[in-house]
Amino acid sequence: MKTIYSEIINKIDLIDPIKYSKNRNFIDGSVTRLSPYISRGMISTKFIFEKILEKNIPFWKVEKFIQELCWRDYWQIIWKQKGHLINYDLKKPQEDVLNNSFSKALFENNCGITAIDESIEELYNTGYMHNHNRMYLASIACNIAKSHWLKPAQWMYYNLLDGDWGSNALSWQWVCGSNSNKKYFANQENINKYCYTNQKNTFLDIEYSKFDSLDIPESLIETANINLSTKLPENKTLKIEDNLDTLIYNYYNLDPHWRQEKKYNRVFLLEPKIFKQYPVSLKCLQFAIDLSKNIEGVQLYVGSFIDLMNNYNINNIFFKEHPLNEYKGNEDSRDWMFDSHENVKSFFSYWKKCKKELKIKNLI
Repeated sequence: MKTIYSEIINKIDLIDPIKYSKNRNFIDGSVTRLSPYISRGMISTKFIFEKILEKNIPFWKVEKFIQELCWRDYWQIIWKQKGHLINYDLKKPQEDVLNNSFSKALFENNCGITAIDESIEELYNTGYMHNHNRMYLASIACNIAKSHWLKPAQWMYYNLLDGDWGSNALSWQWVCGSNSNKKYFANQENINKYCYTNQKNTFLDIEYSKFDSLDIPESLIETANINLSTKLPENKTLKIEDNLDTLIYNYYNLDPHWRQEKKYNRVFLLEPKIFKQYPVSLKCLQFAIDLSKNIEGVQLYVGSFIDLMNNYNINNIFFKEHPLNEYKGNEDSRDWMFDSHENVKSFFSYWKKCKKELKIKNLI
């Protein structure tokens, strides 16, 4: 993945929102591959949204693309509203749970569904998995192998360069039915269509009406012993200028253009307690560290926020809004696409408000 800011921005100009709307569910569809940069806060959904508007394409042709951007903001809104409750079954208990682990066959990318096994191998090698395949995998893990969603979701978050715990946890809950009205299933025919495979006689090669009575396939019964942990780099002494205010960056905010109008102490904070609760792979951590190099003068600090404040006698700090922050100081708002991000109850009620804003601004 590219980590130089100018090269990443150039990718935005190549977005084709019309093709995206038509073929995004296919594994070779016109997806943007910008998700890792959005998740790390290097660019925002609002920034991309405004770039799409600049193309002056009729709204109905780009509506699906904009709606998918809104899903990202929506998951952040729910995380903001619910906090740590998203770590539990949010709306109702997940049904038919038989284990709190993860299928060993999935963990070892050997479940027998070619498209899924290849997708997991790609995840391990690159940190990427197509969104449609994430849904397929979650459905197999939770609704076929009967695992509770939490451990598999943690495993996926650990490996994804675009890992965002809010969208990840809530999407897994959507698939397994604990955050939706019903479970999501995909059969072999569906997977063959969107992944260009031609498999037959797999445990998914059935009609949809058969899923509710399907026993766990023998190949998925054994579970894996998963130990997820993050090895953080060693801490180094910072050079803090006492006469300057301080900006706090973190794993979810690496925006190199944030508050560039004046000089600040700029600190990329890696808090061990955050990575203990939400561990990520070395590949993901290094990706974030490489992205942080786009921030002029940034210094890496490994430790707690309190220790940072006390050890360097830092008083006036600024940080960007995020559900995991437990900082004290001046909070800058997230770069929301729309103003309607309070008291949201469902995505489609949120989307209705967003479209209303667009009409008021004469954008549709």
